[in-house]
Amino acid sequence: MTVQEHDVALPGGHLRVLEVGRPGALPAADSEVVVLVHGLAGGAATWAPLLAELDRRDVAFPVIAPDLIGHPNADYSLGGYANEIRDLLTARGHRRATIVGHSLGGGIALQFCYQYPQICGRLVLVDAGGLGPELHPVLRAATLPGAEWALPLLAHTRVISTVGWLVDSGRAILGRGTTGHHTLSAFGSLADGARRRAFVITARNIINIAGQRVSGVDKLHLTAEVPTMIVWGGRDPIIPAAHARQATAALPDARVEVFENAGHFPHCDEPVRFADLLLDFLAGTTPAPYSTQR
Repeated sequence: MTVQEHDVALPGGHLRVLEVGRPGALPAADSEVVVLVHGLAGGAATWAPLLAELDRRDVAFPVIAPDLIGHPNADYSLGGYANEIRDLLTARGHRRATIVGHSLGGGIALQFCYQYPQICGRLVLVDAGGLGPELHPVLRAATLPGAEWALPLLAHTRVISTVGWLVDSGRAILGRGTTGHHTLSAFGSLADGARRRAFVITARNIINIAGQRVSGVDKLHLTAEVPTMIVWGGRDPIIPAAHARQATAALPDARVEVFENAGHFPHCDEPVRFADLLLDFLAGTTPAPYSTQR
């Protein structure tokens, strides 16, 4: 097998997805499916190292990474993104899913669980947004007036190359080594106008100059019966790892794994370890049964 790229027809248009496992198939409704939800920039490609590792292991179940950013007339709220994932699962014939969300995708995963508890069987939150207000100043600045005019210059190829040299030299503000390069790669995707527009609209929906203004902490108890794993990079310069520990106050049964030497993209920094954890988590838990009382 190889990582497949294809479009899935949804109401209002098509959604580009990357997939390993059983690409293009319509599996049994009760079969395992894992959805990887990316962060604020970069799209589905930010999951490429993990998808390649899972493909190498020849996983039997579908692993799908949708590209949620940059579609015309899209709803760029957390609820809108959750609806898009619901539509994707419906189109593919899945009734239950494990939702793995990174950064903004972690906030989307929580929102999905709140909106569609009958579909969400497990949660994996990776350096997730929505678990505390602290956030890197670069993302806070992206919500300021005029950000949409500055981003084309900042995302220019020459600027990205220069900052990449600073990362290699250990003098960048976005994290050192591979962490900085993953961040720059995601940021470089904003050279595309549609992605840049989606980035600014989404950022302003959930962030202000003080930090993250949308919080899921007060609703975490609603996911208490959903098997949950929290993974964080111990050197994350974007969202502090302290948020992982704070979340366990509301989710004492959650599994917490900190990659001490990883940054904001632990699934890219250490894809083999992340794949080990994910597969162990799937094998050792049972998707939460839907309860109308809960």
